[in-house]
Amino acid sequence: MLIRERLEEQEKILFSPYATLSSKSKGRIVFEEECPLRTCFQRDRDRIIHSKAFRRLKHKTQVFLAPEGDHYRTRLTHTLEVSQIARTISRALSLNEDLTEAIALGHDLGHTPFGHMGEDVLDEILKSYGYSGFSHAEQSLRVVDKIEKGGKGLNLTYEVRMGILQHSKGQKDLRICFSNKVCETLEGEVVRFSDVIAYLNHDLDDALRAGVIDEKYIPEKIIRILGKTHKERIDTMVKNLVFNSLNKDHLEFEYDILDAIEELRNFLYETLYINPHVKSENERVKLLLYGLFDYFMKNPKKLPQNLPEDDLVIKIKDFLAGMTDRYAIELYESIFIPKPWRFF
Repeated sequence: MLIRERLEEQEKILFSPYATLSSKSKGRIVFEEECPLRTCFQRDRDRIIHSKAFRRLKHKTQVFLAPEGDHYRTRLTHTLEVSQIARTISRALSLNEDLTEAIALGHDLGHTPFGHMGEDVLDEILKSYGYSGFSHAEQSLRVVDKIEKGGKGLNLTYEVRMGILQHSKGQKDLRICFSNKVCETLEGEVVRFSDVIAYLNHDLDDALRAGVIDEKYIPEKIIRILGKTHKERIDTMVKNLVFNSLNKDHLEFEYDILDAIEELRNFLYETLYINPHVKSENERVKLLLYGLFDYFMKNPKKLPQNLPEDDLVIKIKDFLAGMTDRYAIELYESIFIPKPWRFF
């Protein structure tokens, strides 16, 4: 028996009846022979980690645009925190931890530079050209399907691809958002919940560190129900989700906990996400992305020639969405900022 086959047999014995078995995967877009060592979901996890898009996450904004401090989160550290929380929940519920981890590591591969502001600007630009708009979840799927490996894609399994596509929640009330199962697998749901647990807690932590939020203004309800410290709040959320989801085909918080989580989300929107100080660079981000988009519409031959797309608008969108913050800034400067003459 191959090592992979032994692992697949162990899954049948150890996993919850609601878990997704590697041996029951719906497979890949293009057929491949199975690995003798790793299950299909382990292979997907490894492909994502070794991708260029994953490496670029370290220089993409989470909340604070190109922060100077060493300890603020980036899109990469956010992804790792989501993965850690999701793995803990998945293991506690006897789900497929490899599938959970692969989805978590891939869920933001298509995110734009400059955080959600970059996403909003690309959405606005695409709609102005008559397209349906921009979604980082859809772009993440496009990255793994169409863009990585010079247009060949990573050829991931159906379950990982759908988990990546279905993870996003938008700005809906979480009490409504989490009332229905959205993902096709419970592992995908774990990532969907873990994404919220991670970003709410680490964004608050970063905002406190930056002095944007003063701890004394955190609503009493949040501290009383979820906890006073970063550690306590994550611990409360994870444990409550696990203990209320054991032996169920869906995930759920106790209502009081979920209500407090929504209170925290609203507090962050009011004090952080739309804070004039934090968003002071938004108009410049808009100017930069509009400027680059317009430039490449007029100069398509300046685009990299290996982009796997014939539609010029989509090709530019793919190029801009894949940029890191610093590369976008450097490219804009090289195109639009005049350089002084130097005499030697």
